[in-house]
Amino acid sequence: MRDILAPESARWRAFTQVFAEVVESAGYGLIIPPMMEDLGVFTRLGDATDVVTKEMYDFVDKGERHVALRPEQTASVCRAFAQHRPVTPWKAWYSGPNFRYEKPQRGRYRQFDQVGVEVLGVDDPYLDVEVIALGWEFYRRLGLQQVTLLLNSLGEPDDRARYVEALRQHFDAAGDDLSEQSRRTLDKNPLRVLDSKRREDQPIVAAAPTIDQFWSDAAAEHFATVQSGLRELDIAFTVDMKLVRGLDYYRRTTFEFQGGTLDSAQNALGGGGRYDGLVEDLGGPATPGVGFALGVDRTLLACDDEGVFDAPDPAVDAFVVDTTGGAQALAITAALRQAGLRADRAYENRSMKAQMKAANRSGAAYAVIVGTDEVDNGTVAVRPLRGDGEQVTIARDSLITDLHTRLQGSNQ
Repeated sequence: MRDILAPESARWRAFTQVFAEVVESAGYGLIIPPMMEDLGVFTRLGDATDVVTKEMYDFVDKGERHVALRPEQTASVCRAFAQHRPVTPWKAWYSGPNFRYEKPQRGRYRQFDQVGVEVLGVDDPYLDVEVIALGWEFYRRLGLQQVTLLLNSLGEPDDRARYVEALRQHFDAAGDDLSEQSRRTLDKNPLRVLDSKRREDQPIVAAAPTIDQFWSDAAAEHFATVQSGLRELDIAFTVDMKLVRGLDYYRRTTFEFQGGTLDSAQNALGGGGRYDGLVEDLGGPATPGVGFALGVDRTLLACDDEGVFDAPDPAVDAFVVDTTGGAQALAITAALRQAGLRADRAYENRSMKAQMKAANRSGAAYAVIVGTDEVDNGTVAVRPLRGDGEQVTIARDSLITDLHTRLQGSNQ
């Protein structure tokens, strides 16, 4: 875990704002679920999932309730749906931290932020397309060019069960040729062995049966419609029959966005899929659902690699220099801020030289200088701090209009 200071924190806020603009244009509303839930909300993610078995921060609180910090937000959104029963289709988006006790790595910390969307109450492959397209559009808005989309379908629950059994038999037959780590994974979830990056496992994984051999007619039709919808929107994708994602609740559509500039072992920017049945597991009615979550850290690393989506300019518009004791700066900065301008000032009644150094460090476009002569004459001095321009003296009551005009001119 770590602190995020300015200006990087401003970049995070801008990241969330861009995401909000993209998804709210499609009718999604913000949900803010609690960061702590009853443990049972997250155990529904699957007993064979590392998130449940090894990575959750869980504890018994002072009321003897077994609770956990959320390791992801889909389960919380589904719990909220089961509890509040909003009108369907319910389109929700979220942003915020999650917690997993896992090995820290580049772009992943034990407290990590995600943005995401969930749609509950609609069983329509074109909704899967809409959800994927929103993620794709978000990356485009950030300026990313090297994002790839991987797509798969895990079929219906019966399809998946038959596939899991076929994988178990295949990997069991490999015996000691399979790595020790993968043999342990096999006991819990054969699907997760497909994710192995270990060299000795690669030939065995490559020869494993693929999920499309087990699709029902309905699952195959659903997946074909998703693919045709993405083609209609000119969204490039690659079908990856080994893509299973990390949580047990997925069925039918699964997808993952990968960053082309990141190391292949840590290149997942985010992903999601369809999880019909999760709301029912949480005590609600049988409800279809689809969504995704995108990692903030990994995505910003990809932005750094591609040289896009820099931190917003933290500079203020004006820095007030007051050599009369500070009261004038107090009044002027308050007036500027009320007028929608970004303004800062020096403190502790420092010298003119020290205050001008602070003004230059602030990155402000202009210094607004007030001394005893300016107070007596009802004026202020305005000095450009960037580029060319000479200091001018203007009436104090025209300062706001003057600064607005200057700033508008510099932005054109």
